[in-house]
Amino acid sequence: MTDYKFSEQIKRLSIALIIIGAIGIAFGFYSAPSNVDEAKAIVASMSHGDSHGGDSHGGDSHGGDSHGGDSHGGDSHGGDSHGVKDHADKSEVGHEYDHDKHVFNQLHNKPWAAIYVPALFFMMISLGVLAFYAIQRASQAGWSIVLYRIMEGITSYLLPGCIFVIIILVFSALKFNHLFIWMDPEVVAHDEIIRNKVGYLNTPFFFARAIVYITGWVLYRNISRRLSLEQDNNNDISIHKKLFRFSAGFLVFFLISESMMSWDWIMSIDPHWFSTLFGWYVFAGMFVSGITTIALITIYLKSLNYLSFVNDSHIHDLAKFMFGVSVFWAYLWFSQFMLIWYSNIPEEVTYFITRIEDYNFLFFGMVVLNLIFPLIVLMNSDFKKTNFIVILTGIVIIIGHYLDVYNMIMPSAVGDMWSFGPGEIGGFLFFLGIFIYVVFKEISKAPILVKGDPFLEESKTFQYYNLD
Repeated sequence: MTDYKFSEQIKRLSIALIIIGAIGIAFGFYSAPSNVDEAKAIVASMSHGDSHGGDSHGGDSHGGDSHGGDSHGGDSHGGDSHGVKDHADKSEVGHEYDHDKHVFNQLHNKPWAAIYVPALFFMMISLGVLAFYAIQRASQAGWSIVLYRIMEGITSYLLPGCIFVIIILVFSALKFNHLFIWMDPEVVAHDEIIRNKVGYLNTPFFFARAIVYITGWVLYRNISRRLSLEQDNNNDISIHKKLFRFSAGFLVFFLISESMMSWDWIMSIDPHWFSTLFGWYVFAGMFVSGITTIALITIYLKSLNYLSFVNDSHIHDLAKFMFGVSVFWAYLWFSQFMLIWYSNIPEEVTYFITRIEDYNFLFFGMVVLNLIFPLIVLMNSDFKKTNFIVILTGIVIIIGHYLDVYNMIMPSAVGDMWSFGPGEIGGFLFFLGIFIYVVFKEISKAPILVKGDPFLEESKTFQYYNLD
């Protein structure tokens, strides 16, 4: 057995992804409009510009003819008629300006949303792995011990991932973007629904909650990592018991904080909408993405002969979780969709109307990627221990759940102005590069196999009952 060394190939790949991604992000911000007039010009040049920037925004209907005074100039009744028309024209101009400003906010949000989606996605992968790790510790599972160092490597991204998210949230609070409309006092003043939520949705309390979430997550991650490394050189059973107690306590905190995080960082982008299942739905997505990432990295390292103690049964169990949690995610997706569709409450159903009308292909396409494909492929037990099949399914799941996060953020942030351009692709590559660099760097810092755990031998010899 050889401990993993941070390879030059991985280092170069991650740095290349970061550089390419940064260029794409910079282009996205460069191409974003800086004022309403630029936004109108961009909309007019788009393929569907006629519906936003064409005749309906043209100057003729609001131009001089409608305000012309020649026919009324000297008549005794001309003043009243002109006054009515002038009031109507002002109302139309005001409505047009509000619409143009709304479109400007959407286009201005676009590069910010393009980095917020992958920043959130990769952070949630790390958080999902942390939850999976805590479950294994709290349940004292035997099969997964040989995978602990992989999990600890992935969770090392949690702190930098949270920092990236918080930086974007701070820029939102400072009015650099309009992602969270409830942060705008002018919007709140004219919106009764948001005003009724101001006790919860206010900037100081929002960031106070964020600090509590991140502190709790990172504290558990660092404590469990320290105890895990300490256990390598100490067979004292007390360390195992401490890890059990810390993990069980953390899971209680996680279930509460993860739900509140999903309300704050995702659902509040559209503060009119609500769903009692949303916390579980977000959890299922991050959980299966995290487990899939464990499987992909494990198979990769095993192909380099670093994980000789990982056998087909371990891969099979990871694939079982990929399969099972994908079904669980689909159950929550359908339950949320069906209940909101059936109840037909305006504040709730608008969420799905927007996505079905403007994001139809992505909205239903990610269901195919996240349920249909894993269900068909991983239902076969032999496929669950076939590395190529697990890798292929894993890549599909990762793409599918990235699209799921995209579907959660983009419709509320940019409306129908979405696309997959340099900004969106660059954002994904940028955070992917940082994720790869941080995770593999962390894996190289400690022995790749934990020692001192009382169930270690059980894990190394683990055999699923129906596998050869």
